[in-house]
Amino acid sequence: MSGLNRFSSVPFKNGGLPPQELLDDLCSRLVLNVPKEDQQSFERILFLVENAHWFYEDNSVEKNPSLKSFTLKEFTSLMFNSCDVLRPYVAHIDDIFKDFTSYKVKVPVTGAIILDETFERCLLVKGWKGTSWSFPRGKKNKDEEDHACAIREVLEETGFDVSNLLNKDDYIEEMFGQQRVRLYIIAGVKYDTAFAPLTKKEISEIAWQRLDELQSASDEVISRSITGLKLYMVAPFLASLKSWILSHQPPAAPRPDMPLKGSLRDLI
Repeated sequence: MSGLNRFSSVPFKNGGLPPQELLDDLCSRLVLNVPKEDQQSFERILFLVENAHWFYEDNSVEKNPSLKSFTLKEFTSLMFNSCDVLRPYVAHIDDIFKDFTSYKVKVPVTGAIILDETFERCLLVKGWKGTSWSFPRGKKNKDEEDHACAIREVLEETGFDVSNLLNKDDYIEEMFGQQRVRLYIIAGVKYDTAFAPLTKKEISEIAWQRLDELQSASDEVISRSITGLKLYMVAPFLASLKSWILSHQPPAAPRPDMPLKGSLRDLI
């Protein structure tokens, strides 16, 4: 472990810490109880700490509201201070966290563009706290294949299993800085399919959106749809998606009476 050069500390906004036994349990089960190779770099360790943070927020805090909620950086400081193996590096948390943040934006992302039976609508998801809509997608795990990541992420975010519909050759890929984003095209999903995220506090809404309303004046990473939706990593894929649709025949004719969109509450 290297790249450490200055002393730093992380202030806590919430004053008050979880019980030491809870932190010990999270550290031993979710950080240290992993293959040795996953403990050989701060990048891998921080991914494990991030998983522990999700578990803490989604399970521990939810079951015991008296527990404080922490940002990832605050929680990282807690874990480094609580875990014997990590404690020697507490003085360098700022550098470690900064390097981790830079590393994360380079991790490849995969997901899916899910089309309904008419090929006129696609499925978008909105983050738990954010206001942007995007295609269901997420970062690859270590040694995970692209299509396996896409299947996993779509299942986690929508509750829908695309494994039997995914064609490894049908995808659109774009580069955003140093990050590769690959989205597999999953076509012909029934409009009345019931969608519901499997992960807690990650997705707040799932909705079908008309493709002709998503077109924007530019291919910017952040854009606005015709109806005013804030879109993230959607516009850059639309031109290639349109070309794909033009070369494929939808399995169902358009239905003029079909609703344009639906919220998560409408679809589950």
